[in-house]
Amino acid sequence: MQGTFAALRERNFRIWMGAGFVSTTGSWMQTLAINWFVLQSTGSATRMGFTLLLQALPVLVLSSWAGALADRIPGRRLLVVTQLAHASLAVGLAAVAIGHVGIGPIYLISLAGGLVNAIEAPAMGRFTSSTVTPAMLGNALSLGSLSNSAGRIIGMSLGGVAVAALGPAPLFAGNAVSFLAVIGALMVIRTHEGGTPAEAGTGGVREGLRYLLRQPMVLIALGLAAVLGSLGRNYQVTMAAMSNGPLHAGASGYGLLSTVFAVGTVLGGLAAARRSHLGYRTLVGAGLIASTLQLALGLVGGVWAFGALLLPIAACAVLIDTTVATRVQLDTRVEMRGRVLAALSMTSALSGALGGQLLGWLCEATGPRGTLVLAGALTVIASVAAGVAFAARGRHPLRVSEVGRTLMAGVRHVPQQRAPRPTARRRPVRLIGPRVAGRISHRIPAARRRAAVDAAPVALARSVQP
Repeated sequence: MQGTFAALRERNFRIWMGAGFVSTTGSWMQTLAINWFVLQSTGSATRMGFTLLLQALPVLVLSSWAGALADRIPGRRLLVVTQLAHASLAVGLAAVAIGHVGIGPIYLISLAGGLVNAIEAPAMGRFTSSTVTPAMLGNALSLGSLSNSAGRIIGMSLGGVAVAALGPAPLFAGNAVSFLAVIGALMVIRTHEGGTPAEAGTGGVREGLRYLLRQPMVLIALGLAAVLGSLGRNYQVTMAAMSNGPLHAGASGYGLLSTVFAVGTVLGGLAAARRSHLGYRTLVGAGLIASTLQLALGLVGGVWAFGALLLPIAACAVLIDTTVATRVQLDTRVEMRGRVLAALSMTSALSGALGGQLLGWLCEATGPRGTLVLAGALTVIASVAAGVAFAARGRHPLRVSEVGRTLMAGVRHVPQQRAPRPTARRRPVRLIGPRVAGRISHRIPAARRRAAVDAAPVALARSVQP
C-alpha cells in the first residue's frame, strides 16, 4: 500500500490533505443544512434547486477571468482571502437561520458563495499541484478525491443527525470554523509555486483560450468529461426518480443508494491512487465501463441489484474526474495552469447545471428507465468516439481491460511493452588491446622485435603453402 499513499510522504501534502478533509466535512454539513432550511421554510423542492443554480452561475460566467487571476496572483495570498470570505458567508447563514428573516438572504449568500467558489477553484488547483512533485501529482489528486469522498460521507452523516437535533444554525457556524484549518495550513506549508505569473492586462483570458484551442488532447478530454458529466454523472436525479418510481423504494431506498454511491467514490479514489499512471487510455476505459453499466441500470429490478451496479459506476466516476484533472495539469504549461483549470471548472459546472435539467426532463418524458438506457447509450458512443480520436493522435490506444483490472483487483498500472532495441553493429574482437600490446612490446628487447618483424613475411608465406 506504500504506492497507494505515496504522496503522503510529502510533508506539505499531508498538511494540505488534512486541512482539506476538515473543510470538506464542514462544507457538506452546510450544504445539507441549506437544503433543509430552504425546504422547511418554503416547502418547495424547486426553490431548493434554485439555490444550487445560484451557486453554479458565477462559475459559468467568471471562471475564465478567475483562471487568469490565479495565474497572476500568488495562490497562497488569494486562497487566504477566499477562505476568509467563505467563513464570513457561513457566519451570515447562521445569523439568517437564527433570526428567521426570510429566504431572500439565503439566495444572496448562495450567489456570493458561488462567486467565491469561481475565484477559488483555479487557485486551489494550482496550489495543490505545488505541494507535490509532478511525478506525484496523479497520486495526490487521487488521494484528494478519496479525502473529499470521506468528508462527504462524514459531513452528510453528522449533518443529518445535527440538523435534526440542533437545527441548521450550528452547522453553519461549524463550517465557518472549519475554514480556519485551511488558513492554518496555508501559513505553515513551505512550497515554491511553479510557473511564471501571467502578464498583466486584458489579454490573459484571450491568451488562455487561444492556448487551450491548440491543445487537442486536452480538448478531447474536456469534451468527453462534459458528456459523461451531464448524461452519466447526475445520479442524484436518476436515483431519486428510480427510487420514487420503478424501484418503489421511497426515501429510505434513495438514502441507501446515496450511501452506496458515496462508498463507491471511496473505492474509486483508492483504485486511482494505486495506478502509477493516469492517462487518456484510463479515461476512455473508465468512461466505457461506467456507460455500459449505466445502460444496464435501466434494465435491472430491485434496489440491491441497482446498488450493486451503482458501486463500480461511482468508482469509475472518481477515476474519470481524477484522470481529467491530472492530464489537464500535466499536459499544459505551468503558467497557463490556472486558466486551463478554470476551463475544467466551467465544464463541471455546465455539466451539473444543464445535465440535471436535461435528465429531469427525460425522466418525465420517457421514464427513469428509458432515461438511463438512452443516456448510457449516448455516453458509450461518446467514449468510443473519444478513444478513436485519441488513437488518431497516435497516443494511448484504447484498452478497457486495464481499467477493469484496476477497479476489480486493485492492481498497479501495467507498463506498456517496449519495442526491441535495435541490434548494434558488432566490432571486431580484440584479444589484446592496444595499450596492453604497447606495454608488452616495451618489455621485449629491440633486437628480438626486429628479428620477429623480419621473420613475419616468411612465416606467412609458409602458412599459405598447400
